[in-house]
Amino acid sequence: MDYRRFNKTIIARLDKDDEILAEIKNIALRENIKLASISALGAIDDFTVGVYKVDEKKYYANSFQGWFEIVSLTGTISTMNGEYYSHLHLSAGDENGKVFGGHLNRAHVSATCEMVINIIDGEVDRVYDEEVGLNVFKFN
Repeated sequence: MDYRRFNKTIIARLDKDDEILAEIKNIALRENIKLASISALGAIDDFTVGVYKVDEKKYYANSFQGWFEIVSLTGTISTMNGEYYSHLHLSAGDENGKVFGGHLNRAHVSATCEMVINIIDGEVDRVYDEEVGLNVFKFN
């Protein structure tokens, strides 16, 4: 992985065998990012995404292996209890054009991943919401 920062924007290149969530965390901690939006595209060969069932307050994971193009990777970096927190969703298409997606649990790069991180001035923490069972934005 390599990246460059241009004021409030980071352009990153993730390489073969990099794990996307781990590299986002590495960048965020190195750059002391407390709030940002993320978008990316690229190629992956092994990923897990989840679907949340509110009535059960539980994620169900789906794992995929093969050749996939990232159709959309989008999300946020924020904090929870002052510590790093990320929330990302991924959609990826296979060789037949079928797209699979959901809440990103892990994804391994097969060729490259091009990422843009837009840093936002400020901080938004998260808090656990009992009603929905998720960590949601907390505004003071």
